[in-house]
Amino acid sequence: MDHTPSTSATYAWLNGAPEGRHSALIRSFLLAVAAVDGSPEVSADGPLPRDFRGGAHLLATVGDELVGYAHLDTEGDAFGRQVVEAFIHPDARGRGIGTELVRTVLDRAAGGVRFWSHGNHPAAAAIAARFGLTKVREMLKMRLDLSTADLPEPRWRDGVRVRTFVPGQDEAALVEVNRRAFDWHPEQGALTVADVEATEKEPWFDPAGFFLAVDADDRVLGFHWTKVHPGGEGEVYVVGVDPAAQGGGLGKALTLAGLAHLVDLGLSEVILYVESDNAPAVTVYRGLGFERAEAHVQYSSTVDTDRG
Repeated sequence: MDHTPSTSATYAWLNGAPEGRHSALIRSFLLAVAAVDGSPEVSADGPLPRDFRGGAHLLATVGDELVGYAHLDTEGDAFGRQVVEAFIHPDARGRGIGTELVRTVLDRAAGGVRFWSHGNHPAAAAIAARFGLTKVREMLKMRLDLSTADLPEPRWRDGVRVRTFVPGQDEAALVEVNRRAFDWHPEQGALTVADVEATEKEPWFDPAGFFLAVDADDRVLGFHWTKVHPGGEGEVYVVGVDPAAQGGGLGKALTLAGLAHLVDLGLSEVILYVESDNAPAVTVYRGLGFERAEAHVQYSSTVDTDRG
């Protein structure tokens, strides 16, 4: 670990996956943040969320207390851009720790690094402005009340049927369709077979809620991967359609198939995340009754032309 001095806290970098005391300290910190902000998603036991396992970790401490934390994804997104998740403990906000945290990250990170601001918090916007960072991406969180939604039956075009995902069989086909469907997306486009297999081991994974649209030869044309959170909230986790199979309402039909599954489970609420500039998807979701709940944005010193 190497240290960066600060008048208000000690800032130390930890490289690699946190273990032992550091892992417990970061988990306790993230749980305290999530209790107030609603994110990040972290469990009280088990491994840290995948987003916080590798890369570099910046710990801001006062004595033995962790007051600020930033994770720097050194491998980067699908376009090679480093990405930062930064948080301040709810009891330590308003002390300038966030500003120093961002300054320390910028001193280490590669050019064009991107900072997430979940909920587009005003304090994050102020810090971004202080360092000349501009908003380069906006992701919407949308919500649907299933108890009042009037959802139509899915309509499948001729030659298409729907079945559920088979672990050990469908990973490669799924990843190939996903690659073509999300070649523009900073995170989803980088999905690998290993990522899918790792997710299959997560407690929430359920192949019964993972729908594939296939043709007469069982070739995967599109998919809808649903998720049920520990608190009982459903999610349209990912909907993807092969560009060669787009048109004819396949994405909408897949979305409806997954929503029907979540209704059958007795869930009353479902969420999804969608890029604000993905107008076709936003239009479909609004047509089904989804409403904007909040926005998550990324700030960067570099404005590039990639859609993501």
